Amino acid sequence: MQQISPELAARFGGEVTSLCLCWRLTRTDGVLIGITDHDEPLELNGLVYQPGASLSGGVFSQNAGLKPGRAAAEGVFSTDAISEEDIFAGLWNRARVDVFRVDWQRPDLGGLGIWFGHFSEFEQSETGVFEAELISLKGDLEKPVGRVFQRHCDAEFGDERCGFVNSEGLTCDRRFETCRDDYSNTENFRGFPHMPGMDFILSGPADTGNTGGKR
Repeated sequence: MQQISPELAARFGGEVTSLCLCWRLTRTDGVLIGITDHDEPLELNGLVYQPGASLSGGVFSQNAGLKPGRAAAEGVFSTDAISEEDIFAGLWNRARVDVFRVDWQRPDLGGLGIWFGHFSEFEQSETGVFEAELISLKGDLEKPVGRVFQRHCDAEFGDERCGFVNSEGLTCDRRFETCRDDYSNTENFRGFPHMPGMDFILSGPADTGNTGGKR
């Protein structure tokens, strides 16, 4: 849970508020940009947020579980913030996005973080307007980490992990038997040929009772 000062909480809860959104965008190459939908520059935690990008956030969906929340942003290209050339060059792919709600009259009080994620996809219209899908940080939990345990080899035939010099345009079906019998490359096989399959998992207990762990 985020901690905000009682004074900031009071301003957020007042009948007349002076709130705006501040977007902190961090590209994968380290370039950091601050954008606000306020009409004047704001300084928040040492970063100046410039107006003029005309970004507008839709509904920021969040989930109590692990399913990633989503949002959408649309706006007009700004030469001082996000240029068309940079987007087409892929410089904004997977850029980190942190969105804060800020009282523009008192930015020194800090902001309330309402969204943390990254850009996923960009689309552009002929008028120069772009739309970008944003995926929350929970989306990273859906990506596989490490190797996948499977019977077949997961190396590319002829690459460094495979180790076989494929100078004749040969092919491999990634089976252990092929690696062993056709290419004598058993020591570099990158699969798990003896891993139990679905037939083992779905088979029932033996009819003869306890067999010491055997099926």
